[in-house]
Parts: sequence; C-alpha cells; structure tokens
Amino acid sequence: MASQNREFNKPNPSSSSSPFLVSSKADLKRREDRKKKAKSGGFESLNLCPNVFRAIKRKGYQVPTPIQRKTMPIILAGADVVAMARTGSGKTAAFLIPMLQKLNQHVSQCGVRALILSPTRDLALQTLKFTKELGRFTDLRTSLLVGGESMESQFEELAQNPDIIIATPGRLMHHLAEVDDMSLRSVEYVVFDEADSLFEMGFAEQLHQILSQLSENRQTLLFSATLPSALADFAKADLRDPHLIRLDVDTRIDPNLTMTFFTLRQEEKYAALLYLIREVIKSDDQTMIFVATSLQAEFVKLLFQLEGIESSICYGKMDQDARKINVSKFRSRKTMILIVTDLGARGLDIPLLDNVINWDYPPKPKMFVHRVGRVARAGRTGTAYSLVTSEDMAYVLDLHLFLSKPIRAAPTEEEVLNDMDGVMAKIDQAIADKETIYGRFPQTALDLVQDKIRQVIHSSADLTALQKASANAFRQYIMTKPMPSKQSIRRVKDLPREGLHPMFKDAVGANELTALAFSERLKLYRPKQTVLEAEGAAAKSKNRHGASRQWIDVMKRKRSVHEQIIKKVHQQRSSEKATEQPSSDDEPHKCSIVNDIKEVRLEIESFTRKDEKETNSNKRKERSFRDEEYYISPVPVNQHLEAGLSVRSDQGFGSNRFESAVMDLIADDNAGIQKQRSIYHWDKKGKKYIKLNNGKRVTASGKVKTEGGQRVKAQKTGIYSKWKAKTHNKITSRGTDNESDIQLTAASQGGGRFNRRFHRGTPQREIPNAHLPSEIKDVEQVRKQRQRKAIQQSYVKNKTSKGKGNNHGKNGKKRKSK
Repeated sequence: MASQNREFNKPNPSSSSSPFLVSSKADLKRREDRKKKAKSGGFESLNLCPNVFRAIKRKGYQVPTPIQRKTMPIILAGADVVAMARTGSGKTAAFLIPMLQKLNQHVSQCGVRALILSPTRDLALQTLKFTKELGRFTDLRTSLLVGGESMESQFEELAQNPDIIIATPGRLMHHLAEVDDMSLRSVEYVVFDEADSLFEMGFAEQLHQILSQLSENRQTLLFSATLPSALADFAKADLRDPHLIRLDVDTRIDPNLTMTFFTLRQEEKYAALLYLIREVIKSDDQTMIFVATSLQAEFVKLLFQLEGIESSICYGKMDQDARKINVSKFRSRKTMILIVTDLGARGLDIPLLDNVINWDYPPKPKMFVHRVGRVARAGRTGTAYSLVTSEDMAYVLDLHLFLSKPIRAAPTEEEVLNDMDGVMAKIDQAIADKETIYGRFPQTALDLVQDKIRQVIHSSADLTALQKASANAFRQYIMTKPMPSKQSIRRVKDLPREGLHPMFKDAVGANELTALAFSERLKLYRPKQTVLEAEGAAAKSKNRHGASRQWIDVMKRKRSVHEQIIKKVHQQRSSEKATEQPSSDDEPHKCSIVNDIKEVRLEIESFTRKDEKETNSNKRKERSFRDEEYYISPVPVNQHLEAGLSVRSDQGFGSNRFESAVMDLIADDNAGIQKQRSIYHWDKKGKKYIKLNNGKRVTASGKVKTEGGQRVKAQKTGIYSKWKAKTHNKITSRGTDNESDIQLTAASQGGGRFNRRFHRGTPQREIPNAHLPSEIKDVEQVRKQRQRKAIQQSYVKNKTSKGKGNNHGKNGKKRKSK
C-alpha cells in the first residue's frame, strides 16, 4: 500500500508536457507576438481579417507608406477623410485595404456597397486590377463602368449583383439615367480618387448629382494631390467633419535651402536663364525650371536644343507616354535639365535634385514653397534661383511675410565703391542671419547673351512662331494671376533701389563696377526742363514765337513757385525735427505761396481747352462720410484674436487649417487659361450669375460630360430596355444569387436558346455567335470528355492486340465452333 502511495505521489514526467499546458503557452506567445506587431506600426497593427492580410503579404507589402499609416486607422474607424499626397505615394492601397476589410464578403441580399470614382478610364482600369489583386482571397464582386466599352456588357456585369463599382462619373451618370431600378442607396463607402483632376475635368455637376442619390450614412473619402478652392467647397458641403491629412508639401523652407532673387526686365529672362545654366550652375547638377505656360516650356526647350543643351519637358496637356519618357530621362540623368509647369510638376518626385529656377515667379507663397520644396531634402543642400521683374516684387514681399523672413536690397555700386569692406561685412552678416538679399544681374553679361539669343531667334522660323504664341499665352496667364496684397503693393513703392547681387562680386571687376555706378546715375538723372519748355526752346531756335513763348514764361514761373514751396517745406520739417513742435511763423509765407499757386494755375488753365477745365474741376477728392469719434466699424477690433481662439480653428476642417491647405493651380495652356477666366455662368432659371463648380447649377442642355470630353444625352436612350427584352431577365439592384446565376448563364451560353426554352411563343432576335458552343467547360463536361477518350483508347488497344477477326482466342488459337 505504501509502495502504491509512493508510486501515486511520484511526479508524472509527462505532466509537464500535457496538451493543456502546451496550448496555453502557445496562446501566451501568440498574444505577446500580437502586442509586439501592434506596436510596430505595420499592417499587423490594423487587425485586418486573414483574407485581406494574406493578399497584402502576397502582394509583397511589408510596411505601410506614410499616407497609409496616417489614413487607414481613421478610415477603419468610420470617419470621413480628405487626404493630400503626391502620385505614387500609395493612395490607392490606402483606401482599398479598409474597403476590403469593411465589406469582407459578398452579400447576395444587398446591392452595391462601395463606389470608387476615377477621372479617367486608365486610372479606373488600374484601380480594378489592384482591387482584384488585394481581394483575390475574398468572394467580393467588382464591376467596371467606363466609357469606350459596350453598355450591354456592363449591364451583364451589373446583373451579377456586384459589391464594388469602379466608374468614371460620365458613364455612371449614363447608367443611372438609363436603368430605372438602379439604386445607390445601399452604398456605404464612397471614394473620389484624384479628386482635383475630377474637378479640373469639369465633373463637379455629376459628382453632386451622384452624391444626392447616396444615403446620408455613407463614408466619403477624398484623395487628391492638391486642394483647389472648388474641391474645398465641395468637401465642406458634402462631408461630415472630415479629417484633413496632408503629406503634399511642407509649411516651411528647409534651412539648407539657399534662396536667391534676381531683379531684371521681362525681355532679359532668356539671357539670364542661359547665363545661369552655363556660368553659375555646375554641369553635373540636376536643375528643374518652372515656367508659366506650356508654350513657354516648348520655346525654352527648342532654344536650349539650338544652343546645344539637352533638356526634358513636362506639362499638363502633354501625352502621358511622352511625359513618362521625358521624366525617366531626367531621373536616369540622361538629361540634367527638366522644364515643367505647375500642372506638369504635380506628382513628380525627383530624389536627388540640386537646383530649382523660377523662370516665372509664382503668384502665391504656397506655390513657391511647393516648388522649392523639391530640393534640399533629407539633409542635402540646394539652391532656388528666382527671376523677378518689377511687377513680381509685391509677390516677393508676400512670400517673406508668409515665411516671416526679413528681406533687404543689395547695396548699390556707389556704396560698394565708397566702403567695400564695410558693405561686404554687412552682407556676410545678413546671409549668416538668414536674411534674403535681392539684386540685379550684371548688365554686361546679359547684353552679350541677349544679342546671341536674338540672332538665334531670327535665324529659326520655329522659334519666331513659338515666341509670338508664348507671348500671347503669357498675356492671358497674367490676366488669370491673382493680385498681391494691397499692403505689399504699397510697400514696393518705398523699397530702396537695389544694386548688383552679391553673388556676382567676384565676376565683376572694379572698372566694370565703376561703369555700372555711372550707368545707374544716368538712370536716376532727371532734367530740370519740362517737355513744354523743351518744345518752346526748340520753337524759339526755329524762330517760331507766340504761344510757345507764353508756355516758357508760365513754366518758369510755376517752377519758381514750386521751388519756394519745396524749400519752405524742407525748412519746416527740419525745424520740426529740431524743436519737435510745428512753427507758426511761416503762416504768412504759406498764404503768399498759395496765392502764387492759384495765379499760376489760372494762367495755365487759360491755355487749355474748356472741356479739360471741366474735367479737372470735377476731379476732387471724396470726403469721408464718417466721424472717426463716433463711427462704429462692423468688423470687431479683436476679430483675428477671436478667430484664433475659436473652438474649431485647429480641428478637422477648421477655417485656419482648411484655408492653409487650399491651393489653386493656374492652367498652362490657352484653353485652360480661357476656361479659368470664365469663372461665372449665367443661370437662366435663377436669372443671375453663379460660380461654376459649386454644385447648384444644372445644365440646360441636359447632357453628361464623359471622361473623353464629349457630351452625351442624359435622357433615357432605350439601350437597357432593348437588352432586357433580348435577354428577358429581370435585373434589380437587390437580386438573389440564383437570379444572378441564371442571368450569367443566359449571357454566357447564348441568350437565344435560353429565350426559346422559356418563351416559345414570342419570337426573339438571335444574339450574335449564339450558335457557337461555349469554350468554358464545367466539371461534368470535362469528366465525360475524359471518359470518352479513355474508352476510345482502350478500344484501339484491344483492336490492335486481337489481330484480324474476332474468332481467335487469347493465345491466337482458333476457337472451336459448337
């Protein structure tokens, strides 16, 4: 008994390896691995279903991209999202993976549950391919509705009760107008892919009409490269508290970026560009040149080609294949110069870019940041050269207000000649303090290059024609440019005159500096005689007297009076600065001067025409109607402070954050520029002008714009009813799987035979090639074919083995007849 107890009390060696303990340890280890993966920030942290996660791994994805890491958790939580990122950053997977996770499997009792809208059929086909790759382990059904395809084939796809529809707006609107029982009320997931392109192509009306047919409980996603104002208004109206996620541009300039501004005239830009490419920028540096219009891009490329400089080109209306070829040449460093417009540069990512040249200065500070943000990345250094005309200086001041950076003019040549060491020390200190210095190009260098460019243009007929066309396009571009702020326009008038840019201090010698100083003094020279006096002196030299002599006397007296006034004002200002009090001794002098001015004015008016007197007398300054002591402004004094302290100023689509994300791109061709000029449209119903792309205008023509640019009728054309009568299938958006299988069988195996079987009394039109057998075989057909082939092979084998006749036995002996 004791031995039995001892044996019973012995520890069982197999107890430590019991199944219960092994499974608990495995579960514990699995939980720890899940926690580690959830903290890693990979796809494991999203808790995706096995089918979706397996497809992601099959695709080869390991770690989500930045836009995927930021958007997918918010989308899976069910919130509306507006995401901004460049092309090629993984936006398609960012909305497809959460969509597949939410839909999970096919539901036969429901209609369409997800809708993806693309601007072009190429992008829609690419999205369809990507959807099938990521949803290969699910039973979700996808339908593609794009232009250029047969409507009947798309009716057959819709008859299969798809879960996802990938469509272009024009073709989807055509289906909604054609099919009576097609409904989008079951859609719970809507995606606008490349939404800015949708609005640029004029699909705003269709998008508003499509959204009006969706349920209010839908989840809406906007993925775009930029955020134009029309798209911003659309997002405000049709999205519910959307989250704004921006990965498009940085809001500041990298400290490793050197900004250089050159002031010059518009006609000197080509010479300055060639001088920068040949003399300043190194030959092994990659440079991106931004121009305003596509015609200017073509002109600069042809000019470079005639000068022996290889370059690539890219703009908005360029053919897609040609754009890919040009950009790939630049990326592979076969060409070191890329000429682009703002539309062509959108979505391009050049990793090792060294320089950016703003040949045409951008009208908005955010666009400048977007351009120059392509250089000085990841700790690298870079330079941004900007060619600035006198009309662009107000935009430069707006930029530095936006960046909160100081700006100063380069010292003049006289200042440099008087104190070269002191001036250069100040410039070095300003550069060390990150101040922006703007200055002029050396005129001698520009003159030499400009003469050569003029000869090249005159010798080439293509360049001459392109120059005229680009000049006309640039005039239209100027008319569509937004105006700078009024404060910057006023500040430009007070800016001091700039000298030669410090970058050229080593390229210009002392003699040239002296010559430049002399030429600047000539520019500042103002003659003492007026035009009337000069003409009077010329008439006097030709012995012509009369009215000319009277003009000379009047202008002399006028100048003497004005000189007295100027002298008195200078004396008064100097005395006020000395005593800090206005002097009252000069009142009699002022009265006498005023009387002299009146006499001179009367004398001048006696020589002018009567109508000019009336116009001059009517030009008086309007007096202000308000009393500053009692006037109450409708705008509060602390409006900006209150706006900054508002509750929604920094959340979601708050005013401050939303307005900072808006950026409109100016078109780069004549048609686009003309289209942007026609912002307003006359509404016949409302009898008023309304803004385009606001979603409230209904086209009077009743036509739908396709992705190809054509306008087709939105009314019912009867295509669906003809197809329905031909196939005799009742297609509804809430059909069952059995109905879908019947419809699919009728479509694939010949509608004519199907109709003759169930509707013998009604004559039906034959479907083309319906008499041909289907090439797709089911399992039973394959089995019968194999069985028939095996029987035939055994028959042939027996026939050859038995020899001639059937009267021989197994060993070839003749059987005995009974």
